[in-house]
Amino acid sequence: MELPPWSSSFPAIALAVVVFLVVTVLHRGHRASYKLPPGPKPWPIIGNLNLIGALPHRSIHELSKRYGPLMQLRFGSFPVVVGSSVEMARFFLKTHDDVFADRPRTAAGKHTTYNYSDILWSPYNAYWRQARRMCFTELFSARRLESYKHIRAEEVRALLRKLHEASGRAVQLRDYLSMATLGVISRMVLGKKYVEKGAAAAGEEGSSSVLEPEEFKSIMDELFLLNGVLNIGDFIPWLDCLDLQGYIRRMKMLRRKLDRFLEHVVDEHDKQRRLDGDRFVATDMVGVLLQLADDPGLEVHLRRDNIKALTQDLVSGGTDSSSVSVEWAISELLKNPRTLAKATEELDRVVGGDRLVTEADMPCLPYIEAVMKETMRMHPVAPMLAPHVAREDAFSVPGGYDIPAGTRVLVNMWTIGRDPALWDSPEEFMPERFVGSKIDVRGHDFELLPFGSGRRMCPGYSLGLKVIQLSLANLLHGFSWSLPDGMPAGELNMEEVFGLTMPRKIPLQAIVRPKLSAHLYTVA
Repeated sequence: MELPPWSSSFPAIALAVVVFLVVTVLHRGHRASYKLPPGPKPWPIIGNLNLIGALPHRSIHELSKRYGPLMQLRFGSFPVVVGSSVEMARFFLKTHDDVFADRPRTAAGKHTTYNYSDILWSPYNAYWRQARRMCFTELFSARRLESYKHIRAEEVRALLRKLHEASGRAVQLRDYLSMATLGVISRMVLGKKYVEKGAAAAGEEGSSSVLEPEEFKSIMDELFLLNGVLNIGDFIPWLDCLDLQGYIRRMKMLRRKLDRFLEHVVDEHDKQRRLDGDRFVATDMVGVLLQLADDPGLEVHLRRDNIKALTQDLVSGGTDSSSVSVEWAISELLKNPRTLAKATEELDRVVGGDRLVTEADMPCLPYIEAVMKETMRMHPVAPMLAPHVAREDAFSVPGGYDIPAGTRVLVNMWTIGRDPALWDSPEEFMPERFVGSKIDVRGHDFELLPFGSGRRMCPGYSLGLKVIQLSLANLLHGFSWSLPDGMPAGELNMEEVFGLTMPRKIPLQAIVRPKLSAHLYTVA
């Protein structure tokens, strides 16, 4: 009888299972002295992974309704604690931020970010602290962001022009938003648009100097998906080599595509620096990174892979999060025509019909800001903030519980955004709740943390806010919006997809019609 192809490896698998069970029993004995938060009883080997569906934030939301705002789960071999309240978010992200500032080691961090070299997945160490300091003092300083204001204005106007050309037709808004935000981020980070329609192939071994928009969008979608998936090998390490879901194979393919693009970007910048010599002045963020890498006083030397990882962070983070938020905002406004009318009335009154919205108008548009905040409450870009890890034992946790070192920590912002103790009618889209409210999105108010908080807060939040508000305000001011084919507002599908970000499952289709003079839509 022919043996199955896996039979030769059966002894090794059996031994691994035995070792795992022995270690688990010993580990449980050690953990018995801790007072752990409540949670469902885990199954052998898989823990509570059987309880997590395709939308983990919703699955965990339902569990937290049963077990409370601090809940203990087990994902495979690893203990996981979930905080689902303002009190717990504050405890993890502020009160004991230093204790929970580490990140888990995941396949995505290893294979898609140059072995944990980016800001998101880097462990809490000297390299990460240095990279974060560079972001706040150099890359996203108020002075540098102000110097790029003209880029944001030009790319928003280009967005309006393209939508103007599609007037009266149903458009897939996400495609337009992605290209607009990519235009902003590409010019600020890379110095020019490397992603263009009709890109001509050039370079070594068939690589391209630029990417087609469709290819780049596919790469970014895959990057955010793979950085948010529940990869079984991340939780049951002895199964990692089997790649049962095929995610690691996809991560490696993605890494090769991204690396070809980033190598070309860095090569072009290096070439320009050599040509300019001492006259070189950094006009984009990659140039700034390369200059910083030459600093002999750096605590940690920046290698080429570090430069590429940080560049990838800057491009991907700014592109996806902004377009996702604006698409959700337009979706909610189309579902709520009265709210849409109120937003456009404010724009007509404050800005008028003879010009576009500028960044200087934003302080005078409190309802538009409220629409943005309400969108981020109901549709947080990251419904569960990226996982943290306890660097040491944490005692005296609210409720009298203990959290052992090595525990992974999740903060479920999706649940906090729907807490009836915090929000009246939490399932309803009501921007009015934020008009006159002091709740902000900059990491200090734990009811609303679209960019996180504490040491691990997104360092590019200030840029994200500028792009989201300017884009949203101009889209509402420049066009009237309607659903295609007379679709009733109540039938608009609002399902989401889970990943590192949470976009709409079905991209929004809408009909746009210009409201302003034709000359305002042309690119200056």
